[in-house]
Amino acid sequence: MMRQVLTTAIGKTIRAAMRLRGGGSALPGLIVEKIDPQFMARTLETLPRGVVVVSGTNGKTTTTKMVVELLEAAGLKVFTNRTGSNFSRGVVASLLGEINGMGKLDADIAVLELDEAWAVHFVKTVRPRYSLLLNVMRDQLDRFGEIDTTAGFLQKIAEATQETVVLNRDDSRVYAIHQHTRAQAKYFGLTTELIKLMPSDDSLKTGDAQANDAVACEVLLTEVGDQVATFQIGADNYQTEVAVNGVYNLLNAAAALSLAKTILPQTPTQTFIDAVALVKPAFGRGESINYKGTAIDLLLVKNPSGFRLSLLSFGKRDRQTMIAINDNYADGRDLSWLWDVDFTLLSGIHSVTGARAADMALRLHYDGVEIGQVQPDLKVALEDFLNSEPGKDKQIFCSYTAMLTLRKLLSEKTEVEDIS
Repeated sequence: MMRQVLTTAIGKTIRAAMRLRGGGSALPGLIVEKIDPQFMARTLETLPRGVVVVSGTNGKTTTTKMVVELLEAAGLKVFTNRTGSNFSRGVVASLLGEINGMGKLDADIAVLELDEAWAVHFVKTVRPRYSLLLNVMRDQLDRFGEIDTTAGFLQKIAEATQETVVLNRDDSRVYAIHQHTRAQAKYFGLTTELIKLMPSDDSLKTGDAQANDAVACEVLLTEVGDQVATFQIGADNYQTEVAVNGVYNLLNAAAALSLAKTILPQTPTQTFIDAVALVKPAFGRGESINYKGTAIDLLLVKNPSGFRLSLLSFGKRDRQTMIAINDNYADGRDLSWLWDVDFTLLSGIHSVTGARAADMALRLHYDGVEIGQVQPDLKVALEDFLNSEPGKDKQIFCSYTAMLTLRKLLSEKTEVEDIS
């Protein structure tokens, strides 16, 4: 008990100091991990409904946000790592912001987004009661190696899960994980017609995108429209308007609904449907920021499939467009994957920016996309972008660290949600 109080005091002091300096959201967590390696496990083990882990290549942050809001709509107190800092240090940093002075967390359940590789270390310390595994796509190969390595990481999470693992039945590598877990397996998915809108790397090569119809789903996404989705849940169909953008986020909604119904099976389905309709995009994942009456949408892109789906959903909108690409560790150093994205949906864009602006410009050139300017400096590029065609709505496709920088720059000019 005394150690919990002492660690809490140290961690909260460091966190307060970092907030005064305006950054370093995960640093307090890193320091606390060093001085008290059992702090996270000790704090989370008190939760009556246990811990949920959400992982996969694409959609972790948005899906985690959806799960949290669905469970809250059903009356649970939920702890989560809202910043999207999905290493264990990020979880610890988030805990420091929520616990009281005695180190006590006032929550019923924790829903945690975790990086695929770091989740393997997390589940050695904290065994989740539930896990939700979304997909395996070609992402950060310089860090993870080949794609089956990523699938292996997710398998380790499933093996450590105590009660139920919810799997994407239409991702062959994720579906195969059911053979390697003692936990009960449940599934979410979509129809063959819809899966052709969001093909995997494998099906793009083979041209045979097919839903895994032989496997029954807890929640099946059956129809999508302009801000509308239809979900088949049991014998019933539920059509609802949604606030999130992009067909891929509707599959994330199916995943979130599956998990929420697994955790709270007695809650009326309509409660969850009503809640999913209200979920707004997670920060930087289709988040819309208002600047002088102009909407600026931030669209995170980090692998071929994700970028393709973003372009499919947003590429033809009548909005000014900028692309911001960095190659920091969190983005992935190897950006050769940009050559696997079809950019012909873009008739022209205002500018490209970021550390790899020249590489992005070259890629667009080969797809015949006209570019207004190439400006590596994010601050300079954003200023010009905001001042060009005032009043016209805008969108920025951006890698992870570019998104964080742009978000901070925009926060100096207008109201941006604080997620620290």
